Amino acid sequence: MHPDVLITGAGPTGLTLACELARRGVPALLVERAPALFPGSRGKGLQPRTLEIFEDLGVLAEIRAAGRRYPAMLPWTDGRPGEPFALTPTATATEQVPHPETWMVPQWRTQEILYDRLRELGGDVRFGAELTGFTQDDTGVTAEITGIGTVTARYLVAADGGRSTVRRTLGIPMTGETVDPRPSLVADLRLTGLDREHWHVFPQAPGGPLALCPMPGTDDFQLYAQYEDGEPDTSPDGIRAVVAARTHLGPDAVTEIRWASDFRPRAALAERFRTGRVLLAGDAAHVHSPAGGQGLNTSVQDAYNLGWKLAHLLRHGADAELLLDSYQAERLPVAADVLDISTSIHRAGPLAGQPGTDRRRARRGKDTDQLAVGYRGGPLSVDHREAVPEDALQAGDRAPDAHLPDGTRLFDVLRGTHATLVTTATEPPAVPAGVRALRHDAYGPATDHPTLYLIRPDGYLGLVTRNAADLAPYLALLGLSD
Repeated sequence: MHPDVLITGAGPTGLTLACELARRGVPALLVERAPALFPGSRGKGLQPRTLEIFEDLGVLAEIRAAGRRYPAMLPWTDGRPGEPFALTPTATATEQVPHPETWMVPQWRTQEILYDRLRELGGDVRFGAELTGFTQDDTGVTAEITGIGTVTARYLVAADGGRSTVRRTLGIPMTGETVDPRPSLVADLRLTGLDREHWHVFPQAPGGPLALCPMPGTDDFQLYAQYEDGEPDTSPDGIRAVVAARTHLGPDAVTEIRWASDFRPRAALAERFRTGRVLLAGDAAHVHSPAGGQGLNTSVQDAYNLGWKLAHLLRHGADAELLLDSYQAERLPVAADVLDISTSIHRAGPLAGQPGTDRRRARRGKDTDQLAVGYRGGPLSVDHREAVPEDALQAGDRAPDAHLPDGTRLFDVLRGTHATLVTTATEPPAVPAGVRALRHDAYGPATDHPTLYLIRPDGYLGLVTRNAADLAPYLALLGLSD
């Protein structure tokens, strides 16, 4: 087999990347060593920026239908409920931010939705196919895949998780820390005796805090428990025992256990995200505590950043070294910052944000919605204006949404695989194929010196200039010349 891109791991990262490549006509092979998609609810929080990405990918309606806003947290003490409180702040949609709140969807359902979209786009997953080894040279990567044989691809992307075979084969070290030495248990189960309108938390339970969160679109609760002593028992009897010991429910209240796993929260970052024609994405490049809902979202954004770049160098002849180097230059600092945020939230404790706790350490809201993630100063962020205020829209920033005169949104124009030019000039300059152009004052009024905002295919401002002559050289870097 000779795909352009070989992707290992059909989690949120690999599926997002495969969708991105499929809609751009890039032949890709996505392999997964497991016999089916991951079955657990683990990464359940989708941040506002991820919702924007999913809108672009054409799956937002399904994601909305499968989820809900985060329920209020209801603390319990000695079998008595306390005062509910919001874990995440309430936010109102604006013209610039159409999806302001975190949306809860169990990870297995997010993956199903992405998998269905991939198949709509003509792609698929080869399950039960494990990468066992690979070599690379100046022209491509040759990999051995169980059940398939030898696969030769031009690029290999490792989306195979925190224990990445690809990363270890490359010898790329990860540096980090144990976020919490205490082991934790996470499980999907069904039970009686608790309402489904609240996230039930037992912060002072004997043996360690426990939480039970109702999963939208299902009859399941996600159980999360920390252990002060001992090791988690993931057997059905062990899970029933911990529920009975730490809540007012009896063991028989747990009627079914659908999935369970134990782990120790850690934070680790790969030293680099690329070696030659092999790239790391998602948990293969950075491992997070689940606190704050950052891991899955950061992974999806890795794939979203990388997908169009691979497509442009493979399909449009863009500068391969520039685009591949820009992936690490843009995403590694973001991952490092997100690791700090998720670690801080974890150490604030399971009830961070409750009245009486140190809310500053929780850092939810604008610190976790990932709308402020950007690439100012990066290799693809070019701003030719002088003396631009720090709070002004700049190259590298996320392009905000806006209402257009015909009743549509700017995001409607951005949706797809193209770049977009927004200009305050009366008439936009001529642009090559692969670029859409419109005049609009969303980013500034019309003046005698109009400003041009070139929005990359992933929705970030690449070039901002007042000189139309700057446009062609920048587009040439992306392989978008006439």
